[in-house]
Amino acid sequence: MGKALATVAEGGLEGVSEGGVRRFLGVPYAASPLGERRFAAPQPYPAWEGTRDASQSGPTAPQAKTPAFPGLDIVPLVGAGWREGDDFLQANIWAPEDAAGAPVMVFIHGGAFVGGSNDAPVTDGTAFARSGVVLVSINYRLGVEGWLALPGAPTNLGLRDQIAALRWVQANIAAFGGDPGNVTVFGESAGAMSVGCLIASPLAKGLFRRAIIESGHGSMVRPIPVARRVTAKLAKLAGVTPDIAGFATLSPAQWIPHQQKIQLPTTRIDLRDGQGREPAYGLSRFLPVFGDDVLPEHPLDALARGAGTEVELLIGTNAEEMNLYFAPTGVRARIGRLLAWFILRGKVPKARAILKAYGMGRRKAGHVFTDALSDLVFRQPARAFAAAHQGKTHFYELGWRSPLFGGELGACHAIDLPFVFDTIACCTGEEGFVGACPPADLAKRIHAIWAGFARDGGLDWPEYGVDRRWVRRLEQDEAATEAPLPAAPYCSRGDRLNARADLHKRLPFR
Repeated sequence: MGKALATVAEGGLEGVSEGGVRRFLGVPYAASPLGERRFAAPQPYPAWEGTRDASQSGPTAPQAKTPAFPGLDIVPLVGAGWREGDDFLQANIWAPEDAAGAPVMVFIHGGAFVGGSNDAPVTDGTAFARSGVVLVSINYRLGVEGWLALPGAPTNLGLRDQIAALRWVQANIAAFGGDPGNVTVFGESAGAMSVGCLIASPLAKGLFRRAIIESGHGSMVRPIPVARRVTAKLAKLAGVTPDIAGFATLSPAQWIPHQQKIQLPTTRIDLRDGQGREPAYGLSRFLPVFGDDVLPEHPLDALARGAGTEVELLIGTNAEEMNLYFAPTGVRARIGRLLAWFILRGKVPKARAILKAYGMGRRKAGHVFTDALSDLVFRQPARAFAAAHQGKTHFYELGWRSPLFGGELGACHAIDLPFVFDTIACCTGEEGFVGACPPADLAKRIHAIWAGFARDGGLDWPEYGVDRRWVRRLEQDEAATEAPLPAAPYCSRGDRLNARADLHKRLPFR
């Protein structure tokens, strides 16, 4: 192990060189968003004298302790939780030892917009660096600090942080051997939802050439007036005024208990939009908003008008996304028909018809409920995003099934991460996410697809479109066309996606 040196606009960095890979950890891309800069747009980090130590990861965004799933260790997936410190708007960077003009990938972590960090073991960038890619993983503001529609403060602070990070990459990535003209932004879950928004945002235009959306899309957003219901509810819980002055009276640490309480399904708050749909289906009260300068309109409307056409897109989902939430908790085994309908009716119109389309009355209620929500929350809106995107678009799905919980975990949410980063070793074991013997060859193959796409956009299966629904089944290593999912007719205005003309009026999941 040796030293690695680099110089960015703010000053010198000393990282670590090991096994042909240089890593620089805890590198700030913006100033601390606390104190006088709290609830403000990100600002440049001040220059420093001499050389800054970049051998250890820095602080993480304020967040609650990583939740425990019985029989499942998720710490490798999301990190260990809050590591306190002011300068948490920072990046971790992995680069090939002698990189020059290398492709760049910028990863945005998931965590329901309230958790996660850039140093989770599963997203270690070493394998990407060994594949010739400069990998950058970023933190951004979470929860109350990053995703409130707070009167007196800029909206979409989390997205603004991500845009600031991408601008920093443009200005500084050459110092690590990366090509600023060949940047791929990618993310998973909330990070993927963020990427969907960035593609549609005029403020992010020109900051990346390609994008990969893993278990995400552009429909998990709220209109600002609806999002302000979250602000009002939080203010009532905390006993403060629903504005920047009131929210500033509590520290980030003091907000976390209130943030956790509003996330509970027992905390009643109607967040349905004008179409009677709750876009997060209760998974998070904190979402990006549209109707500001970051997202002037709903992302799918922006795509229909040609936003993001210049961005080459790889987007996909896992086959059984919601198993992660319902299998380890036992909800899947216990839920009955009446409760499944009651829960769903508060999130989307025509709940009874949707459940019937998935086999309610003919199959176990928990399986019907889980399958329907997998499609409603992730799989169908991802396909709608792909159909709306007017640039080069490819779609994938991962159906490899984890053996945990007697196979009930299956091809769940986040199962793609250890395969994409080729880090399955950190997720094995008795309670490991991928079980005892995950297929190493599948990890190598999926990782190579991601790295190759970042290198030159090359993919070896047909593009996805309204009239050509090609999907690459990653575990089978083959592509096939597919019919619309059962949820589609119930979540649109009655139209199937069968024509490009006047597309923005036809899209399910606006």
